[in-house]
Amino acid sequence: MILCETTGEMVSTEKHPSLRGKRILVVRPVDARGEPAGDTFLAIDTVDAGVGDRVLVNHEGHAAIELLGLDDPPIRSLIVSVVDTVEVGGEIAYRKNDAP
Repeated sequence: MILCETTGEMVSTEKHPSLRGKRILVVRPVDARGEPAGDTFLAIDTVDAGVGDRVLVNHEGHAAIELLGLDDPPIRSLIVSVVDTVEVGGEIAYRKNDAP
C-alpha cells in the first residue's frame, strides 16, 4: 500500500472495455506529513475519493484482479481507502478535517 494524495481526475472519450463506468484519478505518493514522495500515476477509485483527499493505493496487479473481478486488468493501481488521520510517533501528522 502507498499513501497518496489525489491531484486530479482522468477524463477520456474512450476506455478499455473493462474500465467503462470506473472513475480514474491522478494520485501522487506522499510521506506521512504530506510531502511529495514520488511521481504521479493513475489509479481506479473504488471508494469515491475526492480530489485533494489523502488515500491508500494498492499498487500491484493481483489486487486489481481480485477486487475488479477481471482476469487481466489494464491497470494495477486501486484506491482502496480514504485516510482520515495519520499518526507518527504519537503525534497527528494529518487529519482530514484539518486539511485546507
